Amino acid sequence: METNIIITDTHTHLYSEQFDLDRDQMIQRAIDAGVSRFFIPAIDSTCTQAMFDLEKNHPGHVFLMMGLHPTYVKDNYLEELQHVESELAKRKFYAVGEIGIDLFWDKTHLKEQQIAFRKQIQLAKQYKLPIVIHCRDAFDEIFQILEEEKSPELIGIFHCFTGTYEQALQAISYNMKLGIGGVVTFKNGKIDQFLSKIELKHLVLETDSPYLAPIPFRRKRNESSYLVAVVDKLAQIYSLSAIEIAAITTENSKVVFGI
Repeated sequence: METNIIITDTHTHLYSEQFDLDRDQMIQRAIDAGVSRFFIPAIDSTCTQAMFDLEKNHPGHVFLMMGLHPTYVKDNYLEELQHVESELAKRKFYAVGEIGIDLFWDKTHLKEQQIAFRKQIQLAKQYKLPIVIHCRDAFDEIFQILEEEKSPELIGIFHCFTGTYEQALQAISYNMKLGIGGVVTFKNGKIDQFLSKIELKHLVLETDSPYLAPIPFRRKRNESSYLVAVVDKLAQIYSLSAIEIAAITTENSKVVFGI
């Protein structure tokens, strides 16, 4: 890929311990491949310092979010939400995320997940920030809260979108972009079958690294440089050049994050 290209990874866990041995080299590989903007979702308070370190070590490339991930909504979730709130009050973040509902692993904290999701949407509105949504086996539950909390100013990303065409249109109706990553390259990923019917202005790129590596890296540790494989797949789907896909999706990311 050409070196003057700018690809944006809107969702990468660069602080993951899976990168502890080669983090700086991995980030440099991505930059060399044209992936030079990294948006970092929060999980819970235990990752906050690692996120700050990343930002300090890679200025101009790393942009932080603040939030409580739904699978980390446990008995102490009110304490964790307080952490989110106090961090948002202290400094600049680029989104509230990743937030949402996940009923894949465990349904016991659904009520608490709903409370946490709603509260964090309200914080996003208060700070005029976009939201980045984690949704797993929970489209109906998430759409219900978005319906109640929607406003013209509320924008964001449906991270790792894996829903149907109808769900894609519904997400877009709430001012959400669709986060497209490795799943679009999977044989059973399904979203590649209808994506061409969705205007490219509604899509942003992401890896969710170290998870969900695209083909041909599937089942390996994912990293941001692999986003090039997602760009190539979208170039096929939309009959555009990789450079056009990179330019349009990076522009879309600027619309969401304001940078």
